[in-house]
Amino acid sequence: MLSRCRSGLLHVLGLSFLLQTRRPILLCSPRLMKPLVVFVLGGPGAGKGTQCARIVEEMDQTMAANAQKNKFLIDGFPRNQDNLQGWNKTMDGKADVSFVLFFDCNNEICIERCLERGKSSGRSDDNRESLEKRIQTYLQSTKPIIDLYEEMGKVKKIDASKSVDEVFDEVVQIFDKEG
Repeated sequence: MLSRCRSGLLHVLGLSFLLQTRRPILLCSPRLMKPLVVFVLGGPGAGKGTQCARIVEEMDQTMAANAQKNKFLIDGFPRNQDNLQGWNKTMDGKADVSFVLFFDCNNEICIERCLERGKSSGRSDDNRESLEKRIQTYLQSTKPIIDLYEEMGKVKKIDASKSVDEVFDEVVQIFDKEG
């Protein structure tokens, strides 16, 4: 049976690896199979957290029914080259990256979503000035990681400018196809 893990550490095969994310979401299997990892990446406001929560909510039973689906879903990681190097050094041979789920969304749509979220979230960084800086950081640091995985044929790109339900339908199709 799978359980949900929410912490700043990724525990795989007895190793602890600090995640540099605000909201890591992991699907953890108690079996000691070589884990398959799905990195979830996209710009601020692209819907990573929203979709990860839905994946956990909607797919937990499906994954629990089949122990072969030993996947870890990691939201917003690796965020930069240092994260990727740390992952590769620590997890080499211990886990495989199945694919990168990339939520691609226009920067202005992302900003508008975050500004709307900021009205109720209380997040101090959900303001236009901070968001423009966060998008620049994403473009300089995270997008090259996505491009690297794209070159390896491991990116599943989703048009995240669509509605939450339309995006989730695409997520489900990808997970159904990828297993």
